[in-house]
Amino acid sequence: MNYTPTLISSALAITFLFAGCNQTSSTSKEATNADGKKLVIGATMLSMQHEFVVNVHDEMVKKAEQDGIELITVDAERSALKQVEQVESFIAQNVDAIILNPAEVEACSPAVAKALAAGIPIINVNSETSTKPSAFVGSDDVEAGRIAMQFLADKLGGKGNVVMIEGYMGQTGQLKRAQGALDVLKKYPNMKLLAQQTAQWDRAKGMSLMENWIQSYGNQINGVFAHNDEMALGAVKALTDAGLKDKVVVVGIDAITDGLQALKKGTLDATVFQNAQQQGAQAVEIAVKAAKKQPYPKEILIPFQLVTKANLSQFMKE
Repeated sequence: MNYTPTLISSALAITFLFAGCNQTSSTSKEATNADGKKLVIGATMLSMQHEFVVNVHDEMVKKAEQDGIELITVDAERSALKQVEQVESFIAQNVDAIILNPAEVEACSPAVAKALAAGIPIINVNSETSTKPSAFVGSDDVEAGRIAMQFLADKLGGKGNVVMIEGYMGQTGQLKRAQGALDVLKKYPNMKLLAQQTAQWDRAKGMSLMENWIQSYGNQINGVFAHNDEMALGAVKALTDAGLKDKVVVVGIDAITDGLQALKKGTLDATVFQNAQQQGAQAVEIAVKAAKKQPYPKEILIPFQLVTKANLSQFMKE
């Protein structure tokens, strides 16, 4: 379902704490909890080295400013263990709500359980945990995998060899995007998955993995599905260097700026848009409602959209 946030027009206050840095602005208005104190939300993000995560976080900051809350952000630096410790710290600080951008499905579940046991609402954004949080705001990653692999199937005429570059093993994006892709492949007996391996959402690692596959499979590769644009762009670089890009179809996910630019140039064949703006804004909106004990939806799923040259202009920023 597509859920559009109601934005508050007046700019209000935020104290944004990130990596030990303090930046404070104040106005006469601010959101308060039942005790009349300013609402405080703690947020732990998977990794601030990834553009999409940064985009989600930027929207969280904007929404926090509009709602007049204090947002405390920490970077989990891809570590589930660190993320659990960060949630424990938020609990000790007695924040009003927690936003979790999980590093792993299973290993981050204790963080959710601890917050719920402490009576603090916890909202998962973008990625899931096996332990159900108070609410989830994100998109259906199975859908993303299906869209991407269906694009490859259509471009290849339902036959050929493909490889799949995966995200962090055990994270929702990796698990469900792979599932969606495999669901599509079942419909095409003449399409073969030559290899699948993680490149940990990283462009350089995606390039290195693609270089290895080119050595192993060479001209046998007809298509590449990367679980995000960063890894897709790494694959594009490796294929271009090997003189193979014109023979291989590459699709990614997220529609980040570099991905859209590559699509415009024709080096990336397609990407799948994931709405960072809605995910970030909705996560804060739900956290505020939960903190105030107001009714809120337990799940918000924002649809993915295929982006090709045909509709690229709708997604390019001015």
